[in-house]
Order: sequence, then C-alpha cells, then structure tokens
Amino acid sequence: MRYLLNCVYLLILVVASPWLFYAAWRHGKYRRGLRQKLLGLVPRLEYVEHPQGTVGPSGLAAAANEWTPSSTDATRPRIWFHAVSVGEVNLLKPLLDRVRKWLPNGQCVISSTTQTGYELAKRKYPEYPVVYCPLDFSWAVRNALRRIRPDLLVLVELELWPNLLSEAKRQGVNVAIVNGRLSDNSFRGYQRLRPFVRGWLRAIHGVAAQSSQCRDRFIALGVPANRVRDVGSVKFDGAATDRHNSRTAELAKLAGLQGDQLVFLAGSTQTPEESLAIETFRELMHEFPQLYLILVPRHPARFGEVATLLDATKLPWQRRSQLAARRSVDARILLVDTVGELGAWWGRADIGFVGGSMGRRGGQNMLEPAGFGVPISFGPHTWNFHDVVEMLTMREAAVVVTNGREITDFVRKCLLNTEYRYTLGARARQLVQEHKGAADRTVEMLLSLLRTANA
Repeated sequence: MRYLLNCVYLLILVVASPWLFYAAWRHGKYRRGLRQKLLGLVPRLEYVEHPQGTVGPSGLAAAANEWTPSSTDATRPRIWFHAVSVGEVNLLKPLLDRVRKWLPNGQCVISSTTQTGYELAKRKYPEYPVVYCPLDFSWAVRNALRRIRPDLLVLVELELWPNLLSEAKRQGVNVAIVNGRLSDNSFRGYQRLRPFVRGWLRAIHGVAAQSSQCRDRFIALGVPANRVRDVGSVKFDGAATDRHNSRTAELAKLAGLQGDQLVFLAGSTQTPEESLAIETFRELMHEFPQLYLILVPRHPARFGEVATLLDATKLPWQRRSQLAARRSVDARILLVDTVGELGAWWGRADIGFVGGSMGRRGGQNMLEPAGFGVPISFGPHTWNFHDVVEMLTMREAAVVVTNGREITDFVRKCLLNTEYRYTLGARARQLVQEHKGAADRTVEMLLSLLRTANA
C-alpha cells in the first residue's frame, strides 16, 4: 500500500510542479526545509533537561506521578506535536505549558507543514526543537520518526497521513489527535473513503475531540469508542482574557493608539472582507473621528494585495512592519503585515469582525477576540466553528452579518451605544471563561498514552 501511495504522491508533485515553482519564485513559498520535507532529514535531537515543575490538578497529579522514567536519557518521554500552520501552532501553548509543568522530565518537539507555521513556532516556543513535518512519503516519515524518536506523536485537530500513521505503528509509537475536529465536509469526504480510513484510524490510540458531535463522527469512521473522549475545545484555554497584557500594551504604544481611540479590527480576513471593512471605515470615519481601523489578512501572501487596495482608497494608512522606523500621525488605518501578532492586537480592539466567514473558508477562530471581551461579528459561513458559533449566538454574544451594509450597521451601533458594546463583549468573555478546562483533560489523556507506550 505504501508503494502505491508513494507513486500517487509523486504523480501529484509532478502535476503540481509548475504551480509550485511559480509560488516559490513569486512568493518565496516552499523553498525552505526541502531536505526535511522530502527526505525526512530532520536534525537528530538530543534530550535536554527541563526545569522542575509542580504537578497540577488531582487527575493530572495521579497521571504524572505514575510516570517513572529510567535514569538514562534514551528512555525519557518525548512528545512530537505536529501543528499544520499558524492556527494550530498557536493552539499548542496551553498544552505545552501543562506538559512542561506536569511532566518536567519530558521533552516536546514541534513540527509544522507551512513556512509561516514553522517560523511562528520558532519565535513562540524558542525552548523547543522545531522542524518541518515530512511529506507522506514512506522514506521521509520513516527517517523523521527514527531521528526524532518520539514516545508519542500528537496530531493537532486532524492530519490523517496513512504512511505516517503506518510507520508510527511499525516503530511502536503511540499516536493521538488533540482538539480533534471533523467538519461536515471532512466527514463526508472521509465517509467516501471509509474502507481505507478505518484502517488508518485504527492506528490512533487516543482522540481528544472538540465536541460530542466530533466524537461520534470519529467513532463512525472507525476509531474504537474507548479511544475517543469529548474533552471540549482547547481553543477556549488558549484564549487570553487580560486586555492589559504587556504585548498588547507594547503594540498599542508602537502604533500610537490613544486611550480615547476606538479600534475596529478585521482579523484573519480574506477577499473581499478587507474591502468591506475599508468601506465601513470610510463611511463612518467623519461621523466618528476617534475611529481607527486595523486590518489583519489571514495569509501573508496577500499583504501586498491589501496594500495595493489601501493605496487605491487615497486614505492615509501605514504598515505594521514600518512602525518602528516611521509612524504617520495622520493615518487611521493600520495593515498588520506580520505573522503571529493577531492575538495581541485583539486585546486592543473595541469592535471586531472575524474573517474567513464571507466566502468558502468556513470561518476563523473567534474565541481570541471573545476572550478579550471584544464585541464581535462574523459572516454566515462558519461551518469550521459550528459549535462555537452556536454557543455565541445562543448567548447573544456575537452578531452574524451577511454583507457590507450589515457590517457598517453593526460597527455604528457599537459606536453609538456604549452599553450594547460592553454587554456584547462581556457575554463573549463569560462564555470563554465557562468553557476552559479542555487542555487539562487533553493532557491527562496524553499522559495516560505515554504510560501505555512505555509499559
């Protein structure tokens, strides 16, 4: 089977090569980490000492205390976390914090597929080794697993690569899925391949699902029921709630934002959402002179496109990457053309629009602004966050908008009605607070799988 898959992957690479070469030349994508991606030649990792931590809550205390590592470096527990891109890399923080605290003798390794995810992981988690995840060629995943030597491979949300799963099983590595999610489209797609998917999923030793619906879907596809747990979404644990955090304060100072300015932030945007946000700002900027617009496109490759769009408006604006060198006192629009800062910028937002929700993306993470108590809006296409959207709308903690006119009406209402703005944000923040705890339950499962792997 793996030889057939290798042939299929090679054929796909050959067919896609013109586009890949163009993207590499035009945008600089796919150039880095080729040895690691194509051959699995990640660095051979040595074990390192972690500072001693304290054992956490009662359930985790038992799990951590039952771990009795050998005195030799070779048998120290090592967990390989694979996070596809930026969103999954950010999601790792509450899990890594708990693993480090409750398993202080262990070591974590992080991999990512995309260049932006890799670079963010290097910046965000400098204490951990970071590598590019190999493509699913049998030789690449075999080499990577032999070089990393994990006791546990953890896939964030859902990354079902058959050769990787098969090779992990062959090398005796337990595999877990955390924050497991199966959207409507993914579930239907996997159902069509169910005879193959069932075999792949039987290589999974534990699934920490985001919801009862996701749990049932994993079971329906073939994961044994006793291996799937409904723990909730780790994204609630990863949502910061302190608007006065140092990073947000640093960025606000860098942008020259004053306390009386009201920030409308459109985050994780895609076409045509930047245009809609700009039109909202243009219509309201004279009526509300304290209004300030921040745009954070989802993909770095579109920074130039959005800059061209802003130039065409003839409105004064500035780039985040140039703030340190020169800052315009007249500009009331900021284009955040850097990666990994959106979470901190949400801490300064007074009104929010969460992008990826007007087109076919299926929505982006609306829990980051919700945690900060930002009154948020998003479009109607949010199937990737169905459960979260349902909770927010049922609690009247967010507003669904379907076009540019409704975005403008929402922002105007928030600007005119301070009580409405604060109430909407407070409901969202309260919802986030109530649903924290998934990270604890997830790490409890990971520790139990580590004990099983080394029994």
